[in-house]
Amino acid sequence: MKTLKLYGFVLIAAAFLLGSCRETPKSPVKTEPVTFTKEGELSIYKAQSDSLIVRYDIEIAESDYETQTGLMYRESMEPDQGMLFIFPDVLYHSFYMKNTKFPLDLIFIDEELRIASYKENAQPLNETGLSSEVPVQYVLEVNAGQREKYFLEIGDRIEFIRMK
Repeated sequence: MKTLKLYGFVLIAAAFLLGSCRETPKSPVKTEPVTFTKEGELSIYKAQSDSLIVRYDIEIAESDYETQTGLMYRESMEPDQGMLFIFPDVLYHSFYMKNTKFPLDLIFIDEELRIASYKENAQPLNETGLSSEVPVQYVLEVNAGQREKYFLEIGDRIEFIRMK
């Protein structure tokens, strides 16, 4: 009789365990798309003539989270938009395109707000490091092709204002 009870208990436990291992269908998680929020304006001026080359609406990435996330998980960006990364110190900075879904030009800017170097046409989802090659304090990310379209050059001057 004890053996029968033991077998019954084992059978019930086995049935319970097998039933709980059954995979339940997963429901998709709906997330809101990450959208652009204008936090300032940035202008670029020609080094030789000090004439305005282009003006961008910008988002500002300044906290650790913002600078690590950047433009990840976004589908696109308007041609007159960009993201300005502001770092507390002048250092060599390296970026990559992990989870970034569209190509970018990276404009590396020194502490005097002058273009110090750039990387053109950084490819989506590529995790290869893109180095500033010189110490910088700011980085501007814009849609690929903007550096060439506006003939942006090392030495061109940047000005930006934050929105209140």
